[in-house]
Amino acid sequence: MAKRPPGRPRKEIDLSAVAEGVARLFAHGGYEAVSIEAVAEELSVSRATLYRTVPTKDHLLGILFERSTGHLDRAATALVAEGREPADELVSLVRLHVLAAIETRQYMAVLFGGAGLAPDVYARWRKFRRKYERLWVGVVRRAMKAGVLGPGDPVLTTRLLLGMVIWVSRWYRPSEKYTAEQISEAVMALIGQHSPR
Repeated sequence: MAKRPPGRPRKEIDLSAVAEGVARLFAHGGYEAVSIEAVAEELSVSRATLYRTVPTKDHLLGILFERSTGHLDRAATALVAEGREPADELVSLVRLHVLAAIETRQYMAVLFGGAGLAPDVYARWRKFRRKYERLWVGVVRRAMKAGVLGPGDPVLTTRLLLGMVIWVSRWYRPSEKYTAEQISEAVMALIGQHSPR
């Protein structure tokens, strides 16, 4: 039987599984609970095997960041590409982000704040943030032009709206039984609109 070449991992590391493991650790113990050792235990692999693919905690956070922001970016881009009416486009984008805030509440605030990210990951985060904000500004501008939103500064309005929906990740508790739909309706009511049915 041929010997395994030196340095080759005994087990292939699935980066999606790594992201899930990091997310679970965040859910149970926050930022401090995340470590190479803890993730290796979550995945039932040795630390040495995990180290070959993910050498630092920064890399762990980077994997989680890439998965979370990538999913949100793709979903928001696809939504806007549908060419919906401005009112429907705005409320759908609000719903999308509220749902993301609920699903990723254990770590969204960390990712959107950029805290704890390695310099290269932080640079990608800044690029994502600028692109994501531009997408929202386009939606807000169209909503203003259509009279769905009152006239104003589209960038400032976007940042205020994003502040509301990102903050959902801070206060949301499943035990309170608010749904993503109810939260989205409340956001729209605050800006003087009702969600289209």
